[in-house]
Amino acid sequence: MRFRDWGLLAILGAVAGTMALGALPARAGGYCSDMVLTCENGRNYPLCPIAVSDEGEIVTGHLVLGPGRGVHVRLVPLGIGYRYAGRGIWFDGAREHATLNFGMHSSVQCLVSRQ
Repeated sequence: MRFRDWGLLAILGAVAGTMALGALPARAGGYCSDMVLTCENGRNYPLCPIAVSDEGEIVTGHLVLGPGRGVHVRLVPLGIGYRYAGRGIWFDGAREHATLNFGMHSSVQCLVSRQ
């Protein structure tokens, strides 16, 4: 097979791959889980997983704060409950109840839910 034939095969493979991916629904902004913090301030804060453990726990993720805004958070092991902490923001909770902290002096109560 000549070099030109390999190029043609590569192009056909790329077109076939693009057509196969085109059948999937598009999601703007990348993959976000259905986990959302629904808070008393009337806002929803989705948590987009980056790394998930073998048990299905989100180890690191991206907490979306608004359009084009978010913060990288990491799971901090606690004896009871959980904490996801990032730069200047963290949320603590047990089961579906959580407190979202915006720095040292501002917090809001939230429910963690799956949509």
